[in-house]
Amino acid sequence: MEDSILNQPHNALNDLFRLVNTLRGQNGCPWDKKQTPESVGIYLIEEVFELVDAIESGNSEHIREELGDVLFHIVFIARMFEERQEFDLSQVARTITEKMIRRHPHVFGETEVNSSAEVVQNWHKIKLNENKDNKNQSLLDSVPAKLPALIRAYRISDRVAKSGFELTETDEKQKVPQAVTDDLQAALKNQDSRLASRQFGDLIFSLVNAARLAEIHPESALAGSVKIFETRFKKMEELIAESKREFDEISLDEKKRIWQEVQKIVP
Repeated sequence: MEDSILNQPHNALNDLFRLVNTLRGQNGCPWDKKQTPESVGIYLIEEVFELVDAIESGNSEHIREELGDVLFHIVFIARMFEERQEFDLSQVARTITEKMIRRHPHVFGETEVNSSAEVVQNWHKIKLNENKDNKNQSLLDSVPAKLPALIRAYRISDRVAKSGFELTETDEKQKVPQAVTDDLQAALKNQDSRLASRQFGDLIFSLVNAARLAEIHPESALAGSVKIFETRFKKMEELIAESKREFDEISLDEKKRIWQEVQKIVP
């Protein structure tokens, strides 16, 4: 099964491999030749976020372009490790194929599942079993430190819950974010900026956990709210411009009135 997946001819992919080899070759691009996996990694992160934006836009041409950018960076990074004689892209493909087969025993094995929830539970058990030989490894070590804080908070909350440590059953404040809000307000009243920062973080984390329990991803929820706010604000700028006035010349009361009008236009 794996051979049939990995060994199929892909002419366009071969063209991409040759392109990257040329860029990194003796007569290639000076900039490309001096790059390292570490220097290219940050560009990959940026490209992934651009891909997510494209997917959310629904523009298939844009999505195809951004997928290409991500693929290029993956091939580029793999090439650098191949130059070090550590591994090549075919080994990367084989490793992930083997992992996915191993983690889908309900598809490639004899395991039976009745729901997607059972798939997730089995996935977590398989991951734990894969890491059992590393006695010093934490359950949280596989959560990337470079993730945006909101996504990382969700991943950690989800990870510990799947391990049987549900925060809402151990910490009363996780049940009632209002309790954390009260602590934050007290810190602000006392002008304790360090404590206020800690309490603000606790409040966000408690809300992340509440979102997880409601099966809402906080990153997606926040992104949606920010997008709505952005659309409304741009509409407010548009209305002010149509009235032949400058934004900074409008009084706060007038801006509030226009904002209320915009909320009806952009619900």
